[in-house]
Amino acid sequence: MQRGGCVYIVTNQTHSVLYTGITSDIIGRISDHKNKTYPQSFTAKYKCNKLVYYLFYPRIEEAIAGEKALKGSSRQAKINLVNGLNPAWADLYDDLIKE
Repeated sequence: MQRGGCVYIVTNQTHSVLYTGITSDIIGRISDHKNKTYPQSFTAKYKCNKLVYYLFYPRIEEAIAGEKALKGSSRQAKINLVNGLNPAWADLYDDLIKE
């Protein structure tokens, strides 16, 4: 049985750093970012713990392709993507764990 995946973007409080990632467990992964589970990681170093974008894919292969496309895009393209779906740049994590 194949599992799906999720592409996500987290940022810091000032929105000056964007991190794009992929996971099959979005709640657990964002929790890792928020709790700095990996203190030497990029997201811990730059305090990226605010979930501003995520998109589920039914197959992990599709999520991997989506992440590669997003990582290959410009910073402005990522900003436009977040602005289009989350114009307030609100932290989506709390809503995610309520679902």
